[in-house]
Amino acid sequence: MEELSSKMRNQVKKSLKTYDVCRVSANEMLRVGFPIFQVAVENYKVKATRITMDAFETRIQQSEKAGNVDFWCVYTKETHKAVALAINTLHKDCCEYNTMKADPSYLRNSTYPYYGLIYEMNCYYLQELGFKYVSDGARSITEHSNIQSFLIDKFHFRKAYCQLQIVYQWWMKIAINILFPFRKMISVQSVKAILNMEAMRRNKY
Repeated sequence: MEELSSKMRNQVKKSLKTYDVCRVSANEMLRVGFPIFQVAVENYKVKATRITMDAFETRIQQSEKAGNVDFWCVYTKETHKAVALAINTLHKDCCEYNTMKADPSYLRNSTYPYYGLIYEMNCYYLQELGFKYVSDGARSITEHSNIQSFLIDKFHFRKAYCQLQIVYQWWMKIAINILFPFRKMISVQSVKAILNMEAMRRNKY
């Protein structure tokens, strides 16, 4: 806690006074997770494929069978309603924060559900389990999420660079080469995202 700014300490403490944050079973995630997932995806800045209940259940069941996945939920202390979740993959010495979703209405009411969730997960994996690091993965090429900049600014995460390698089908490679010089003029989000990714590959950053 002392590593955070004074403002962040107050926000994390407010979150923990408002919410209970805990690891949960796969059955509990199946019980409360889908509505959170659904409303979060519906409020993305860019159009995203809606997840079905069957697909959600399959993912949770497969994750449980894998044996190296943790489920987390955030509940309001007042009503015990689940308002946010996380699905993490554990490795030998690190943890990947694969999925974090929250009901957008609770992100806008100054109670900071994500702050308590991330703080508790960081404490658990880095302090209790002694992992070397946690990671939120690669940045989104569709730029629908600012989670990486949020983690860097608020929780002192850092960027870790890697060399992006892409293998295209032959026809896709031709299309990419034709469209690439005009990428700043293209407004179709899905095409723009692919061209942005190609720019990352060419610039090696």
